[in-house]
Amino acid sequence: MHLRSLVAAWTCLGWLSLSAAERVIDFSSLKEGDVPTGFRPLIAGSGKPGDWKVVLDSVPSKLSLGGAVGTADRSQRIPVLSQVSRDPTDERFPIFLWDGDVFGDLTMKVHFKIVTGGSEQIAGVVFRAKDERNCYVARANAIDGNVRFYKFVNGERTAPIGNSMPVTKGEWHELSVSCRGTRIQIRFDGKEAMPEITDNSFLIGKVGFMTKSDSVASFSDAVIQFQPLESLADALVQDLIHRQPRMMNLRIYGKTTARPELHVLAARLAPDVGLVAEETEQKVFSENQGYFSKTQFENRVTLPLHDRNGETVGVVKFFLKPFAGQTEGNAIARVLPLVRDLEGRIGSAVELGD
Repeated sequence: MHLRSLVAAWTCLGWLSLSAAERVIDFSSLKEGDVPTGFRPLIAGSGKPGDWKVVLDSVPSKLSLGGAVGTADRSQRIPVLSQVSRDPTDERFPIFLWDGDVFGDLTMKVHFKIVTGGSEQIAGVVFRAKDERNCYVARANAIDGNVRFYKFVNGERTAPIGNSMPVTKGEWHELSVSCRGTRIQIRFDGKEAMPEITDNSFLIGKVGFMTKSDSVASFSDAVIQFQPLESLADALVQDLIHRQPRMMNLRIYGKTTARPELHVLAARLAPDVGLVAEETEQKVFSENQGYFSKTQFENRVTLPLHDRNGETVGVVKFFLKPFAGQTEGNAIARVLPLVRDLEGRIGSAVELGD
C-alpha cells in the first residue's frame, strides 16, 4: 500500500479550513495477491471474516473527485483492493479497517466497483470507527439501487436510511462522506445521497472499507481530507467531555518522545496541560493500581490506562461532582466504562502521546 501525506489548500463542502491535512491511500505499489499491511480484517455481525487482497483490474484513467465517474480508457489494469470471499451469511459485514490516523472532522472519497454477488451486491466505507461493533457505515447497493447510512452501536445495527439511486454492478463509482462535529453528509457520484444527518454517537475514529454477505467488490484510490487532531489524548478528552458535560475536570497523563516524564497530555482545563504528574499519578502508573480520594467539593478517581496489549501507557484522572450517598465503589463503577472505552482506542504509548 502506498500512503501519501501532505498539506492541501482544499475546502470540504465549505467545512474544512485551508491547510487541512490529506491522506491518500492507494495500492498501486503492491503485487497481485498481496494483503495490504496497516489494516485489520474485522467482521461485524456474523459469518466468516472477509478475504481482502490485491487484484488487477481495469480502472478509468481519470476518476473524477468532484462528480460522476467518467468512462475513460479502461484498458489499464492496475492493483486495487478487493474483498473476494463469497460467504452468503446474512448480516455478515466484512470490514478492512485502516490502523492509521484517528479522524474527527473529515471528508473521505473512495472509488469502488461492485463486481458480483448472489444474495447481496453491497460495498462502502466505515468511518469514525472505534471497532467493528461501533462505527458509522455508508454503502451502495447494486441489487436494490440505493445508497444507505446506518451505524453499529455495541454490535447492534440501526435501521438504514437513504434514497434510491442508480448503482450499477461492474462499473466504478465514487462515494464521499463528510463529517463536521455531529453533522454528516454523504454523496454518491457527485450527487447528494440523502439529507444531512445529525448524530452524536461517534465524534472520532478510524476509517475503512466494507462489503456485505457474498458481495465481491474492489476499491481504488481513497482520499481523506481532515482537520488534524492535536493528539489522540486531546481527542479522547474532548469526546468524553462531550459525552459527560457535567464532569468537573478530566486529565490524561502519559509520556512523549520529547518529554519522557509522566505529565498531563490533555485536560478539560487548559492550564493543566503540561503539568508534571504528582506522587499519586506516578504510583498509579508504576503499580498499575487505581486510587480514590475526595474533598468537600469533588471526588477524584485515578486509574491506569492500558493499550490493546494490556501494557500501562498512561493514567486518567476524573474529577467528579459529589452527591449524597456516593461511595468509592459507585464512583469507580461510574467511570470504569469510560476507561474501557478509552483503552479500546489506544494502540500504543506513542499513539497516545505523540
